[in-house]
Amino acid sequence: MRPQLAVNVESDADRFRLAGDLTVGELAEEYGDAGIGASALHEAVDVYAEMIGDDEVTNFFGLAGAMVPTGMRRIVADLIRDGHVDALVTTGANLTHDAIEAIGGKHHHGQVHEAGKTEREHDERLRDEGVDRIYNVYLPQEHFALFEDHLRSEVFPTLDAECEERAGNGGTSAVSIQRFTEELGRANAAVNDDEAVDEGAGVAAAAYENDVPVYCPAVQDSVLGLQAWMYSQTGEFTLDALADMTTVTDQAFDAEKAGAMVVGGGVPKNYTLQTMLVAPDAYDYAVQLTMDTPETGGLSGATLDEARSWGKLEKAARNASVYADATITLPLVVAAARERVDDE
Repeated sequence: MRPQLAVNVESDADRFRLAGDLTVGELAEEYGDAGIGASALHEAVDVYAEMIGDDEVTNFFGLAGAMVPTGMRRIVADLIRDGHVDALVTTGANLTHDAIEAIGGKHHHGQVHEAGKTEREHDERLRDEGVDRIYNVYLPQEHFALFEDHLRSEVFPTLDAECEERAGNGGTSAVSIQRFTEELGRANAAVNDDEAVDEGAGVAAAAYENDVPVYCPAVQDSVLGLQAWMYSQTGEFTLDALADMTTVTDQAFDAEKAGAMVVGGGVPKNYTLQTMLVAPDAYDYAVQLTMDTPETGGLSGATLDEARSWGKLEKAARNASVYADATITLPLVVAAARERVDDE
C-alpha cells in the first residue's frame, strides 16, 4: 500500500524488470520504475520524444566538448538527416574532429596510462610518438596536417574570394561563422565522396546537405579557429563574430514552439539557451545531459529550473536533466526517444 502523503507519489520504485528481449525504448520505460539517475533518464526520454515528435517544435541542439571523437558523431549526423535538428550549436573541437573523420583520418581507442608508467610518463611517450590523447581516445598528429591541407585547399579559398568580393562592393569583408561552417560541411561532403572514405561525411556535411545552420560562437578556441586565424593573416578571409546572432535570433522568433537538447555545458549550452532572451517566447522543452553540478554557480552545471528564472524556459516548459557521462546517456536517450516516435 502506498503511503498517504501530502506530496504526489507517482509509482512504486521497486519494479524494475530486466529481460533479454528488451529494446532500448523498453529499457528506458523500466528506468521509470527505478530511482535516482535511472528515473531522470526516463524523464529525459519522455521530454525528448515529445519534443522531436512534434512537427511544430523548432529543435536546437547544443553539443559541447569533444563528443565527436568519443563516438557520438553518427548519432548527431543521423538526427540532422532525419529532421530532428533545426539548429546546431557546437564547438570548434567537434567540427575539427568531424572534418578529420570525413576526409579519412581516424580516432582510436587508447589507454589513460600504461602499466609500470606514471600518467606523465605515458603522455610524454605519446608526445614523442606524435599521438594526441583525449582521455582514452588517441589521434595521430599527422591527421591535423591532413586537416590543415583540407582547409587550405577546399575551404578557405572560396571564403577568401567571397571576402574579397564583399570588400570590393564596399561592404563588410567578413563572412559569418555559420557561413564558414557551411562551407566546411560542403567541402567535407565533397572530399568524403570523391575519396570514397569508409567513414561517413559526418555532422557538418549532414547539416550542409539538409540546410541546418551550424553555429560555433567560440570557433577561435580550437584548431579550426587557429587555422582560420593563420590563413587570415595573409588573405582577405576574416570572420564576423556577431553576424550569427541575427540568424539564430530569427530562428527563435519564428519558432511556433521551441525545444533544446543540450549535451554538456560551456559555450554551446549558454548560446543555445540565451537565444530565447531576445525572443517573445522561451523554450517549451529542454533536456540537458551533463556531469557538472550547480553548486559552483557556473553555467555548465546550472539547472534548467534556474534557466526558467532567467526567462529561457517557459514556466510550463517540460524539462529534464541527467547527471551522468553523456557518452552513455546520449545514445540511450536518443535511441529510446526515436523508438517511441517511430512507433507512434
